[in-house]
Amino acid sequence: METTVGPAVPTVDLVMQSDDVFWRIFGRNSMVRILEEGVDVWCLGFVDGGVRPRTSIVIGGHQMEDNLLQFDLGLKRLGFSSSVLVHHTMCANFNFTSNKNLK
Repeated sequence: METTVGPAVPTVDLVMQSDDVFWRIFGRNSMVRILEEGVDVWCLGFVDGGVRPRTSIVIGGHQMEDNLLQFDLGLKRLGFSSSVLVHHTMCANFNFTSNKNLK
């Protein structure tokens, strides 16, 4: 069964510096649907980078879709939202260039 935030599966919480700071990942960003030659299955959308990964990316593009991220390079902080799909919208609906305070 599908919901507004993807397939009805348990959420995945990426816990940060404490238990009350976490990034909640819903089914839309944790599962990948495979429709091929009469097969219709959902697969967990995470890849094990191994012991010595080639890149430092540990959160993939699939997990980041329709989440808002704010990188504060000066303070070396990351701000994040859970999926904006919960609010019945998506990142494609945002106009990030409309703020006159942006430089």
